[in-house]
Amino acid sequence: MWNYEKRLQYPINIKTPNAKAALFIMSQYGGPDGEIAASMRYLSQRFAMPNRIAMGTLNDIGTSFLLLPPYLPIVLRQVKYAT
Repeated sequence: MWNYEKRLQYPINIKTPNAKAALFIMSQYGGPDGEIAASMRYLSQRFAMPNRIAMGTLNDIGTSFLLLPPYLPIVLRQVKYAT
């Protein structure tokens, strides 16, 4: 058996919440020029690549953009409830 503890490596405690900064961070990940949009562009372009090395490179880049930092939802939740 194993025990799952949902905790971060470094604790996050926001002392002065800034809603404008939180909106900026959210737009960088979910906006039209954000990380997820860039990831989808890389992953869709890989199918048109003529060789497998370029296809693999675009696949690696596209999937790396999908790795959302695990601390981001906690930061945004703290900013939302603190304001």
